[in-house]
Amino acid sequence: MSNLHGRTALVTGASRGIGRAVAMRLASDGASVIVHYDGSESAAAQTMADIEAGGGKAFAVRAALGTPDGVDTLFAGLAAGPFGERLDILVINAGGGDFGGSISQVEPEEFDRLFAVNVAAPFFILQHALCLLNDGGRIVNIFSCAPRSAAPSQVAYAMSKGAIDVLGRTLAVELGPRGITVNTVAPRATETDGTAAILDATATVGPMTAPGRSGRPADIADVVAFLASGDASWISADSIDTIRV
Repeated sequence: MSNLHGRTALVTGASRGIGRAVAMRLASDGASVIVHYDGSESAAAQTMADIEAGGGKAFAVRAALGTPDGVDTLFAGLAAGPFGERLDILVINAGGGDFGGSISQVEPEEFDRLFAVNVAAPFFILQHALCLLNDGGRIVNIFSCAPRSAAPSQVAYAMSKGAIDVLGRTLAVELGPRGITVNTVAPRATETDGTAAILDATATVGPMTAPGRSGRPADIADVVAFLASGDASWISADSIDTIRV
């Protein structure tokens, strides 16, 4: 277990799935965690309650990312919270959207929405956070295995997620002199509420992985926790794929 006592972490999309698991893990390692959410207030409250039940510290901020004022709302909520505005760890997990279909099927509105949520929102969160991040801080972007898969039915979605990999590598060079690391984690075949409808984990994915099962949110949280720790100070500008299938 890493020692993150005295550190403050912001995790976007932290009310469920991978984001929730990351928030829980960072809190268990000692960090004070800002739980960002958009949809379910009750889910965010449950994440906070579970963190506090384990002896951790957390508060929640609601912001609709991908909207014109979403990033400003996020950071206004952070400023009004109990941990102050300084950050040590930033985990950008929020994202999503439908896969959109093949290039002939994607409508302009869906394309714009995918890039607003998966590209513009992370970009401007990072832009805003740069002056708040303490030297020696950690940035971890959660993106997707879709850019590696080259599935025609996911072309716009994969493009939007691929941009995060480029952003991470570029930002790592800029922030390196400050001792801030920037890494990207690409979950593969991970069981969450969002993948339940499309992932037959036991029958299809499990036999294709080395451990014989699909991933769980806690598996991804373990990787993020390591990258957020002092032990990962010599890992930056990297993209880490979890278990391949």
